[in-house]
Amino acid sequence: MAYLGVEHSLTGRRWVGPSVEQERHAEAMVQLTQLPRALCGVLARLGVPAEEAAEYLEPKLRDLLPDPRSLKDMEVAAGRFLQAVKRRERIAVFADYDVDGGTSAALLIDWLRQMGLRATLYVPDRIDEGYGPNDEAMAQLARDHDLIVCVDCGTLSHGPIAAAKGADVVVLDHHLGGETLPDCVAVVNPNRQDEDGALAHLCAAAVVFLMLVEAGRQMRADGAQGPDLMAMLDLVALATVADVAPLKGVNRALVQQGLKVMGRRARPGLVALSDVARLESAPAAYHLGYVLGPRVNAGGRIGQADLGARLLSCDNPHEAQAMAERLDMLNTERREIEAAVRAAALAQAEERGLDAPLVWAAGEGWHPGVVGIVASRLKEQTNRPAIVIGLDGDEGKGSGRSVNGVDLGAAIQRLAAEGLLIKGGGHRMAAGLTVAKDQLDAAMERLSALLEKQGAGQGGPADLRVDGMLMPGAASVELVEQLERAGPYGQGAPGPRFAIADARIAFAKQVGSGHLKISCDDGLGKRLEGICFGAFDGPMGQALVNHGGARFHLAGRLDINEWGGRKTAQLRLEDAAPAQGD
Repeated sequence: MAYLGVEHSLTGRRWVGPSVEQERHAEAMVQLTQLPRALCGVLARLGVPAEEAAEYLEPKLRDLLPDPRSLKDMEVAAGRFLQAVKRRERIAVFADYDVDGGTSAALLIDWLRQMGLRATLYVPDRIDEGYGPNDEAMAQLARDHDLIVCVDCGTLSHGPIAAAKGADVVVLDHHLGGETLPDCVAVVNPNRQDEDGALAHLCAAAVVFLMLVEAGRQMRADGAQGPDLMAMLDLVALATVADVAPLKGVNRALVQQGLKVMGRRARPGLVALSDVARLESAPAAYHLGYVLGPRVNAGGRIGQADLGARLLSCDNPHEAQAMAERLDMLNTERREIEAAVRAAALAQAEERGLDAPLVWAAGEGWHPGVVGIVASRLKEQTNRPAIVIGLDGDEGKGSGRSVNGVDLGAAIQRLAAEGLLIKGGGHRMAAGLTVAKDQLDAAMERLSALLEKQGAGQGGPADLRVDGMLMPGAASVELVEQLERAGPYGQGAPGPRFAIADARIAFAKQVGSGHLKISCDDGLGKRLEGICFGAFDGPMGQALVNHGGARFHLAGRLDINEWGGRKTAQLRLEDAAPAQGD
């Protein structure tokens, strides 16, 4: 049965509330812990046992951090890395061009700088070189360096690693591995086929962090001391959220601790980026994914490939400010390019049909730097895996995003093995591919069939999941702060969403470019202010502005609005539906 009877909201979604089991679990937790009912409802939905609630609300990295040596090749990788440090060897870091690659590189560069060593950074150009190591770049680096560390890439790079003659290569990655590994010193990757998958949720920066933890252990065994790793968790947090890694287990602790480090504003690159993004308060997980992450990514998407990694590893505030401003400009340019590609891709996908197991679109000249973002938008709009491909001559380069429960990376890898793709790889939720133009239709048809077997395309637009009901007067700053203790929220741990039932619209007005400012009450004198971004892109904005006295059920997330030194709770409105009887 739909929650509050909402089968078809103003955004076309069905509302789904807590299950009976979750409700019982939450009530038992209230009795045992005396925590607020709304908080217990969220913890119950996240599957937290009542007796573990206190520990969950205070995750400690020392309790959750896995033994780095549980990953294959880890001791060898850390040992070779330390050998290079002791011998003052020439070290190069070959990194992917996204946030995970940039933060991974910055971790190593920062650590080595504190040890008195300067590393060479190499980030391939997305358009000219594509993803991962290539023969020419690796051969060039090998001529001038003793050790090459590949981060967030390299697991499938047999040929390019073989081309690095004369240098040792260590791979620190998390992308799906093949049946064989490249011939190098070490491949540390929780998604190697011979791993048990217990740490498959780690991003590459977390793998790099674990390698540095192991390096620190080996140094202490020799009576030496390395840099402060806890101060580097801001980079790991940024990568974990931006790479859409599930916020469970150690990932949750890494992000929570990393946000505290970021709040101290000690890293010049992140300070400059936060300032150009006009972040006026300590960042939350949301800001990592939607404010800072896109700006770091902008260089790799449409500008200078290594700009994000250089900013994150920069120790000069003036240089950091200049790079942050450049990335902010590139991000604005990226949004404009994305908007054009998005409109064309959506029109093409709609013509093809949005109810298939796979939604896809391909266009001549579409910028390869934005196809991943557009694929993400198509995925969100249709609740289906999506692929968007930019064609250039006889081949196309594309990017895909998946939905929960559908392993896109494995399907893409199988397509490559079958010869339908020139190359392809990734992980469960995101993947990249290169395809010959004359194979495009056959490849997408085969991919659709593979994804359908995994259950893709069985549902309609995503249901809107609601944790429970709140009265406007119960939405307090104190409640928001209590709910934040169950965070950080993100992939695999969605943030709390509440319904305000049978609300009277006291005020509703369009603000900015298509946003809605709203105030609602329950008729008992308690008001709740709200904001809905993009409300006028669909029917919700007009329906609430022209409410005519009708009452509505409202659904959204609570956050804190700071204005003039005063804090108030506000509703970040996501959906609405006419209350029954109106």
